[in-house]
Amino acid sequence: MQANGAGQGQDSELSCLNSAQNGESSSSSSSAAVGAHSNGLISSTNNGNTASGTSSASSASASSSEVGYTMKKKKRLSQSEEDVIRLIGQHLHGLGLNQTVDLLMQESGCRLEHPAATKFRNHVMDGEWDKAENDLNELKALMLSPNAIVVSRMKFLLLQQKYLEYLEDGKVLDALQVLRGELTPLKYNTDRIHVLSGYLMCSHAEDLRAKAEWEGKGTTSRCKLLDKLQTYLPPTVMLPPRRLQTLLRQAVELQRDRCLYHNTKLDSSLDSVSLLLDHVCSRKQFPCSTQQILTEHCNEVWFCKFSNDGTKLATGSKDTTVIIWQVDPDTHQLKLLKTLEGHAYGVSYLAWSPDDTYLIACGPDDCSELWLWNVQTGELRTKMSQSHEDSLTSVAWNPDGKRFVTGGQRGQFYQCDLDGNLLDSWEGVRVQCLWCLSDGRTVLASDTHQRIRGYNFEDLTDRNIVQEDHPIMSFTVSKNGRLALLNVATQGVHLWDLQDRVLVRKYQGVTQGFYTIHSCFGGHNEDFIASGSEDHKVYIWHKRSELPIAELSGHTRTVNCVSWNPVLPGLMASASDDGTVRVWGPAPFLDTQGLEAFNGKLLAVPLILRGAELL
Repeated sequence: MQANGAGQGQDSELSCLNSAQNGESSSSSSSAAVGAHSNGLISSTNNGNTASGTSSASSASASSSEVGYTMKKKKRLSQSEEDVIRLIGQHLHGLGLNQTVDLLMQESGCRLEHPAATKFRNHVMDGEWDKAENDLNELKALMLSPNAIVVSRMKFLLLQQKYLEYLEDGKVLDALQVLRGELTPLKYNTDRIHVLSGYLMCSHAEDLRAKAEWEGKGTTSRCKLLDKLQTYLPPTVMLPPRRLQTLLRQAVELQRDRCLYHNTKLDSSLDSVSLLLDHVCSRKQFPCSTQQILTEHCNEVWFCKFSNDGTKLATGSKDTTVIIWQVDPDTHQLKLLKTLEGHAYGVSYLAWSPDDTYLIACGPDDCSELWLWNVQTGELRTKMSQSHEDSLTSVAWNPDGKRFVTGGQRGQFYQCDLDGNLLDSWEGVRVQCLWCLSDGRTVLASDTHQRIRGYNFEDLTDRNIVQEDHPIMSFTVSKNGRLALLNVATQGVHLWDLQDRVLVRKYQGVTQGFYTIHSCFGGHNEDFIASGSEDHKVYIWHKRSELPIAELSGHTRTVNCVSWNPVLPGLMASASDDGTVRVWGPAPFLDTQGLEAFNGKLLAVPLILRGAELL
């Protein structure tokens, strides 16, 4: 920890000042100062037998007097400074640098933990259970709010470890004595005592460790025991385990949470980040640049949706076709896989089955049919129509993949099997959009009354969940089923909490009239929201921010739908009335210096790529 000669002496003096201020004698401070000086600034005295020994002693004495005078001016360490020193000491102790810890505590005048806590720790780690139990009486006086339950809980944990170690060592009689004579009289957690008594029947140590889910006698299990015991002691007595690592991890997680463009897998390990720099993600790593423009449709493209495994994209168009695109796992380029034809009214909605084997296509309001395609073979499995007066404009798969629900604004709401057979129906519900929750029973449906209701086809019950003041044009639900993203006519994009039934946030920027626009969750952990807009743009928000973090230009007419790849967080697609599908990804790699110099312009004007060519 040496920086340079000039700073060394000053640092040593300051350390001594702190020591003296915190109760050390002036003689020890003087010797500490001399020791520090001789370790870098003043040459060694060779056990005091050199010619300069007398002058060195005189210098040391003078220095000591000067230090003593300055010590009176030195302020005592603040509470936060003492806390930091203790945290550093605990971390160094965990690394095995015990001599360094001793020196740090000596020079700072701080105490890593209360002596009673140190004694208690040593007794636990050495397996001296009787002494550790006696230590609890001393620690009880140091607790903030000591009570019989807390003390009994701590004693129970100690005796449980003692009992298990006796059993592992084959000392069954000793273990039985602990169980009957020490654990049971505590009258604490009798259910656990019954479980512990069952371990007496274990035939060997491996069986005991497996049934008790215990690491066995030794350092590992005793360290875990200490971690549990420390939770009952105030931090002034004994620091919580690995406290510095916990604080650093929290700081890293907070910076990630505040990073608007963080779109990579979360890693709680501190080894994956640098603690020397703040966490910042660049927008150039975000899907803000056009990678491809798909022009195979010959009319308005109304819908697009990535498969659940992220390997395919389905697009539906007014031109009566559905196109299946294959996503290259390495280049993330899309290639036409197959075209599904025959949808006379056009395709305005698509839904992949949970295993991506099937794809259901729905048409606009005047369409009374839906098509269920086998994506792997390209064959039409079912073409369903209950009545020519029906309007089947929306569909959602049951999580079991064997049923689906469909409906429309003319009052149809059906549950069907894969062959299109009607299983159940709900009369009088004018459906705008549908979603099946993961419980396999509840179906969410937005209707013409500006609400979303939950319907249970098993017990035929329904309940109101969301109520808006304007028509809900479409909605989608997060993977965990907690949040719903609504496109509301003339209002834009709203985020609702389905569990608490409250409006969480209204996102700004998007232009939403009475066109049906489909938004989506996206990115790692679904931290982002993307939506099309009638002003020809794609808007992206961080889930916690009302203002957009990106506005993507390129389309020339209304953007009807946006889909974020569920597996590749840097890949997104948008479908527009201009007849194209744009595939968005990170900005292409350029020279780092050039990119930094022209970063703003590159991000403001997205690059357009077709294949590997820069247009």
